[in-house]
Amino acid sequence: MKKMDVVIICAVLLAAGVLYFSGLLRPGNNGAYAVVYVDGRQVGSYSLLEDTEDVIQGVGGTNELRIKDGKASIVSADCRDQICVNHMPVYRQNESIICLPHKVVVEIENGAENDIDAVVK
Repeated sequence: MKKMDVVIICAVLLAAGVLYFSGLLRPGNNGAYAVVYVDGRQVGSYSLLEDTEDVIQGVGGTNELRIKDGKASIVSADCRDQICVNHMPVYRQNESIICLPHKVVVEIENGAENDIDAVVK
């Protein structure tokens, strides 16, 4: 390997690092937000770029929404099944977390593209 090859490789790696940490190469979070619906009505919208926590008053109970590191999750709920709490954090386009007992839906809009490009039935 020649000296110039090493210089070019270092320059490319440096440029990629600068673009990544500036936010230009981060997957999916540019303009992404979590939209919260209760019983079919939109009650909130939260940017995935800002870490935040909020309590959502659902039908017959509450859920706690946390946005951290560009991902949305339900961290606590006072329903019996806790499926929404055990759901993995979401950040991709059209992913959602649903709490059926409280009729709460958290859906991602303008998120990263999904890896799945087709569904076969």
